[in-house]
Amino acid sequence: MPPLFHRIAPRDASAPSPAPLLVLLHGRGSDENDLLGLTPYLDPRFQVVSIRAPRKFSYGGYTWYDLFEIGKPNVDHLVESHQLLLETIDSIQRELPVDPDRTFLLGFSMGAMMSFAMALTHPERIRGVVAHSGYVPEGTPLPYRWKDLGRTEFFVAHGTEDPIVPVEMGRRSEELLRSAGASFTYQEYPIPHTISDESLSDLADWLRQRAFSDG
Repeated sequence: MPPLFHRIAPRDASAPSPAPLLVLLHGRGSDENDLLGLTPYLDPRFQVVSIRAPRKFSYGGYTWYDLFEIGKPNVDHLVESHQLLLETIDSIQRELPVDPDRTFLLGFSMGAMMSFAMALTHPERIRGVVAHSGYVPEGTPLPYRWKDLGRTEFFVAHGTEDPIVPVEMGRRSEELLRSAGASFTYQEYPIPHTISDESLSDLADWLRQRAFSDG
């Protein structure tokens, strides 16, 4: 199958190559344009690519999978999107002058779930994950490699006032990462289901520190 539709953000031509790759994964009912608005606040040395989810959402935009209820995804859809996402990242890495050893995912809401799923099944492929306002999708047939997270780090952010994905689900992700001995940062913010100026600043700093040896 062809790779998922994606947009490549402009990058400073004077920045060193190969560049670290930052893949943006949007939430349900949105599209590849949504998180591109974050790029002015991220380190300009990243090659940023935003991927569109494969399924049309009945209320507009796109979705990675259908939900029976929060925390209970359509597993067949999730597995299919996971495979398409893996193939799309492969294609992007061939298409662009990026360093595959410095591949990062930044997912919001359902995009955070996909980021977790990708990193936990292919930790050797993903250097770091920013999972904002999401959770680890449990109870799926995806083979999570909890014992192999030595080089993969996580920044997990969640709003304490989130009415869509309750903060308890973010705390469950923290619990799972801690039990696995993973390297992670967990932060809560007094916000609803959104990215705030504070959480954006924190995640941008976290990404910069891990993608560039000079900080």
